[in-house]
Amino acid sequence: MKIDFDGIQAFVVIAELGGFNKAADQLHITQTALTRRVQKLESYLGLKLIDRTTRHVELTVVGREFLPQARVIVNEMTSAIGRLKDISQHAKGSFSLSCIASLTVSMVPKLIRQYANTHPNNRIRIFDATSSEVRKAVLNHQAEIGIALHGEKHADLIETTLFDDPLVFICQDTHPLKNKKLVTWSDMRDIDLIVVSNFTATRVLMDYQLAQHGIHLNGNYEVQHHATAINLVAAGVGCAILPSSTLNDGERPHIRKIVLKDPTVKRKVTLLRHKNTSLSPAAEAFFKLIQKSV
Repeated sequence: MKIDFDGIQAFVVIAELGGFNKAADQLHITQTALTRRVQKLESYLGLKLIDRTTRHVELTVVGREFLPQARVIVNEMTSAIGRLKDISQHAKGSFSLSCIASLTVSMVPKLIRQYANTHPNNRIRIFDATSSEVRKAVLNHQAEIGIALHGEKHADLIETTLFDDPLVFICQDTHPLKNKKLVTWSDMRDIDLIVVSNFTATRVLMDYQLAQHGIHLNGNYEVQHHATAINLVAAGVGCAILPSSTLNDGERPHIRKIVLKDPTVKRKVTLLRHKNTSLSPAAEAFFKLIQKSV
């Protein structure tokens, strides 16, 4: 069934304003166009809805019975279109973000704070996961946006490099190396290290790069999450080697972040979206914020 919304809307406005002149003005169309809309609707229904003379306009019996239902149709459609326009113009709504867990420690919360300032009523569902799980979430439409590590290209993913994220040395401000501008991997040999699990992409990257340079490090403590490592450093348990993005400068007043060289080990952070799926307005606004801010 093809619903003639223009004809129903014309009928309701004529009924409420009591004439064709006022109705045509309100709808910003000519009286001739308004008449054609009503005639088209009546022809489709096979019923007369309005009796019209040169001086008088009156609803038929069928027209009076139909008017309440017609009002509901027009009001609901107008309300629905208004909501969609509001979503489009103000990027309202909700979306899902999948992100590697290490970036949920510092970078992503900062971005969400910025986003909330301009889109205070939007909802974000955050799935922190491994890099491969982030990719799967975007591919399977479980998340509109993904933030992961650079990986094997996929035909259905649009992948944009955000930044290189070097591994850094993190220690308390009481540590002997605290005032150095940079340290080397050889400086790490006699240090109580907190390392992330060898199941994480950070650890795999570190071990691979160091193996190429004949360097092997053992940590006294192993954790699953970067945030745990930072908390242990803050508690004075030891030092950690983590991606620079996990800790903003000055974020923890008694913790130092020092450049780590010889070799410089970097991971590449990328922004993901599905190639064949348009982002919702809410997700599009966050996507642009990431590109602008990072």
